[in-house]
Parts: sequence; C-alpha cells; structure tokens
Amino acid sequence: MSTAGGSGPVGSGAARDGIWSRARSVIPGGVNSPVRSFRSVDGEPFFVERGEGAYLVDTEGRRYLDYVLSWGPLILGHAHPAVTRALEEQLGRGTSYGAPTVGEVELAERLVRLVPGIEMVRLVNSGTEATMSALRVARAFTGRTRFIKFAGCYHGHADPFLAAAGSGVATLGLPDSPGVPVEAVENTILLPFNDLGAVEQTFARQGDSLAAVFLEPVMGNAGLIAPVAEFLEGLRALTARHGALLVFDEVMTGFRVGLGGAQERYGVTPDLTVLGKVIGGGLPVGAFGGRAAIMSQVAPAGPVYQAGTLSGNPLATAAGNAQLAWLEENDPFDRLEAYGRRLVDGITAALGSAGIPASGTVVGSMWGIFFHPGPVLSFETAGQAATARFARFHREMLSRGIFLAPSAFEAGFLSVLHGEDELEFTLEAALAAARAI
Repeated sequence: MSTAGGSGPVGSGAARDGIWSRARSVIPGGVNSPVRSFRSVDGEPFFVERGEGAYLVDTEGRRYLDYVLSWGPLILGHAHPAVTRALEEQLGRGTSYGAPTVGEVELAERLVRLVPGIEMVRLVNSGTEATMSALRVARAFTGRTRFIKFAGCYHGHADPFLAAAGSGVATLGLPDSPGVPVEAVENTILLPFNDLGAVEQTFARQGDSLAAVFLEPVMGNAGLIAPVAEFLEGLRALTARHGALLVFDEVMTGFRVGLGGAQERYGVTPDLTVLGKVIGGGLPVGAFGGRAAIMSQVAPAGPVYQAGTLSGNPLATAAGNAQLAWLEENDPFDRLEAYGRRLVDGITAALGSAGIPASGTVVGSMWGIFFHPGPVLSFETAGQAATARFARFHREMLSRGIFLAPSAFEAGFLSVLHGEDELEFTLEAALAAARAI
C-alpha cells in the first residue's frame, strides 16, 4: 500500500537545488531554525509548498506523511477547517491592534480552566520569551538567583538556559554557545534528568539560594524521555520544602500528552507553567502562568517588567481558541496514544527484524524511537544511541514519503488525521527502510 511519496531520489531536482542555493546566500545556513537544515542526518531539506491534513507537499510535488507537524503545534493536522475558518474570519477584521481583544481574554480563560497549575496567565510570542519571563518572575518572587535545569531539557535560547552539563552531579553551567558569557550561566545548575538523588543533594547544599527548578516534565528535546516514578513528585516536595518554585516547561507537552498537560497526567501541580505550540494553532505564541500570588508580580499589576508589541496577537488567539475548543469537544488523546503505541511497537519490531537494537516511548500524542536497546531515561543515555544509523534510516524513510524529525534527539508528533492507512503505510516503509540500512 502507498499513500504518500513521489518519484525520484530525495534531494534531486534543479528547482530544489536552486531554492537551496538561494536560501544559503541570504539566510545563515539556509534555514531560520538550525534543525531544519538536515545536517544531523547528513541530508538537505525539502521546501514545503503546502500542507494537507497529515501530509506535506514540497515544491517538486512530492507528498510526505508528516510526523513533525511544525514541531508540535498542529495536533489537528495542516489546514484544519476549524482553524482556517477562525483565521479567515479574523483576517477580515485586521491582524494586530496594540490594544486588548476579547480573543486574548478567552484564550487566557481557557488556559486557566484546563491547566491545573494556572490561575493567571500572560500571553507572549514564543516559548523562549515565555521561559525567559518565567525565570525573571521566579527570581523576583523568591528573591533568589540560582536555578536548576536538567541536561537535555531545552527551554529556548535565552542566555541563562544555554548551558551544557559539567562532569559533576551539580556542576555549574558552562556556556553552550559562543556569545553567551560565563556570567550569564553562572547561576545555572545542571543535573541529570530522572535523578532525584542529585536534586536532593543540591538542595541539601544550596537550597536557600535556589529560586526554581525548571524542566520539561516529559523530555522532548533529547528524543522522548518520560519521568520515572516519583521523580516529579519528589521535585514538588523538595521545592515546596525549600521555598523554591517548580516550573514546568510544557511548550511541547501542553495539550499534547493530555488536555491538561503533563501536570494533569502525572498529578503534580507546578508553581509556574510555560506553554506554546498547540495553544497558537500553528501561529507564533507562548504563555507563562501560575499561581495568582506569583503572577500578580508581573507588570502592570506588579514590579516585574515584561512586555511585547504582538503579545496576544488576534490571529494567534483566534487559531489557538479554535484548536483548543476542538480538543475540548472531541478529546482525542486516548486514540492518539493508541496509534502511537502501535506505531512505536511496529517500528521497533521492524528494526529488530533487521538486527538493529531500538526502543521507544509514547506519551499522549508524542512518540520517540532511540537506536539504543533502552531503557533511555536521561540525556546521557540518549547520547549513546546509534545516531549515524538513525541518519540512514531517516533518509530511507524520507525517500519512501515519511517525514520524521531530522534529528535523533527530537520527539515525533501525531495529529488527529493520522489514521489506519497512515499507520499501515508507515510500518511498511519502516520495514523496507530497516532492511536497507
């Protein structure tokens, strides 16, 4: 069976080569976000002409079954009627006002109603902006400056979060990018994900100086890594005991692993929550929210300054409200997770039949495969995966019309339009790809 793909080898065609050459001459590396370059899979990107449901169509007419979905926002698939209808209606009324709208109030009310840890919320323009702002608020509220993050958790590209793990359990961060001064990360402490003992030791030594613990409750930027039992609960207890704030970065997991995010799924309520992706329906958006006592510190209610010309943009709030309303009404998460489990089981079985060790994880509508026998519970273990073999698998799948994230360290995503035909097509492609590598 074949429901996607096209003729000719991936990366061929004068048209694609011409666009790629033009892009590299005017955009650093030819792309506006690094992973789009396909460098980590030794390839070159295709250029998208349009999206259709669960599929992308490139500028050469090739069709791909899409498991990237704009890196998470498109849980309803491409150009879903509920979202496009809302956008068309808003376009006729304008694109930005610089003044409050009913749409942003409605989106805020929806987030407060659905996400357990949010009593008040501020809309911003990106996940990076949201995490940067959440850190500022946490520091102001606690009067402390140091914070913990976990190796492999990505919280945007603001300076304090761009730190790589050192050799010790609680090593101070070192800059992870040129242009980030040591001073910017000297208050960042890096620890291994899923290692509660390391967190306990850090709080025992430095608890009075820690403003917050930041983490993705389900790690999605090192492949998909779920929390082990008691890890989130342990973080909640430690932060409460020492007067630090627990901050869940649910930019990926929000409305992806369940209607109320990871905090609802695991029954652990953070002090602050960071959101993005799904809440904008495919348009640029971010949000940070939490307990009213904390959020009342944000200007103009309080002294912590945060502002943005396009925050609460009417197009983004229209798309976000439409998408979240659909999710509320239809609650597709059990079906999506069942699809994900069959998908991951099928791909790992296909790889196993070719003698390739692999393991996988599914949480809600997110999924991931490691070319490693598993279990993979931390970034350190994820780094032991066979990335070169994944790169070959990625190219083979792409040549068969399956678009996977072009990195061994990224989660995959599902939409409500991925169905039985798409599953069958993917598993047939995976079996052929496994045999080819």
